[in-house]
Amino acid sequence: MLAKIAMVLGAYLFGALPILYLLGRLRGFDLSEEEDLHSALWRKVGRFEGTLGIVWDLGKGALFVLIVGGLDFDLPVVAMAGLAAVAGQMWPVFDRFDGEKGNTTGIGVALALAPKPFAMALVPILLGIITRTAPRLLVPGQSLSQRLKFGSPPSRSLPLGMALGFAVLPFASWWLDESRTITLTYATLFLLIMFRRLTANLRRDLKGASNKTSILINRLLYDRSYL
Repeated sequence: MLAKIAMVLGAYLFGALPILYLLGRLRGFDLSEEEDLHSALWRKVGRFEGTLGIVWDLGKGALFVLIVGGLDFDLPVVAMAGLAAVAGQMWPVFDRFDGEKGNTTGIGVALALAPKPFAMALVPILLGIITRTAPRLLVPGQSLSQRLKFGSPPSRSLPLGMALGFAVLPFASWWLDESRTITLTYATLFLLIMFRRLTANLRRDLKGASNKTSILINRLLYDRSYL
């Protein structure tokens, strides 16, 4: 029992490590006030650091799933470790329990747990990414540096594609006859992602707002309060 608890706690702490902040600090940038660390790393710090941040968040989601599974722990412990890594990114003990949205780490967990359902869920995610990115890359008269800048305005298709992808996961798992544990884990992962979307700095945005319902809908669909 102690070994199982240690694995889950270790996954949470690993997921909570503030590596993206440290990548910014190493280059002299303070990212503590940024809403989206991945975007800030890419735009303000550098493309190498931005890419490294994405790889890190993907990897930390998958790594503990693979480690705990490789140590022959039961599947429920493996699944709980994966969810703990996502929770660590969302509510990190090293940053006053106010972290990121968990999408990238959640993708790593989903892929490591069961690749086949993940492949189905990847379709809406990729569509969201392509819809977001392709128009920027196809604008004529740009240099390569300009095409890779990836600045604002914020995307609607990407957060919507992410939400649909995580929603597809439990249904794909059930349809492909994966174990009940994996299906329930994917359902829990989706609920975690949406709960974090809904509640991150919610009190701040609702304060004095005239249309609170619109804010809640925008958060669930587009991961922000205002369009």
